[in-house]
Amino acid sequence: MITTRGVLCFVCLTFLVSAAHAADDKIIVSVADQELAFVKHEKTIARFPISTSKFGSGDGIGTYRTPLGVMYVSAKLGDGLPLGAVIKSRIATGEVVAPNAPGRDTIVSRVLWLRGKEDQNRNARERCIYIHGTPEEKKIGRPASYGCIRMKSKDVTALYTQLPVGAIVKVVTEGLPRVAKAKTVYQISAPDAPVEVGRPAPIALSPRSGDAAKNAAMARAQRRGNRA
Repeated sequence: MITTRGVLCFVCLTFLVSAAHAADDKIIVSVADQELAFVKHEKTIARFPISTSKFGSGDGIGTYRTPLGVMYVSAKLGDGLPLGAVIKSRIATGEVVAPNAPGRDTIVSRVLWLRGKEDQNRNARERCIYIHGTPEEKKIGRPASYGCIRMKSKDVTALYTQLPVGAIVKVVTEGLPRVAKAKTVYQISAPDAPVEVGRPAPIALSPRSGDAAKNAAMARAQRRGNRA
């Protein structure tokens, strides 16, 4: 016979296991190197080139700067979307753009929505600071964003599959620290997700979030635009 107490114990255990896994996974973003390191069990699993803000570092509203310090992944968006799928106001528009398509600077492929854990980045979620894909892949490796952390579509898709909600993201001004490389080989390649340029019907996305109750309240922040 299943009791209420038994169900509660199971839910608590599931939460603790999930939190433990999230605590094992960490992202370190270096503004100096314009690189991101994926660290698991204090071992570097992979490094990716990225782009932080071309306006520098900071967390002021309307500054378009990349916040520094410790944050965490509060929501994930884009499950199953093809590489290059356009995401606007947390909705897949149905359009897919190829890398470096002329005149296209939008959010594509996957979104990892960040929330600050410190005073210096307390506005991160309200400012809609993401780790996300960009079609402007030729600019990856130098500051080019409007506050977010940009990645190539194949790289952000690979990272998305590995990083759980709750995982820590730390943005630093200095170079990436020396962290031992993992001896175990982890799967860190993007799943098959073909680029098919077209414009089918829009798809509403449901975030996988640790802050689901607050998602609606944050929607107004998206109306300011989708340049990131």
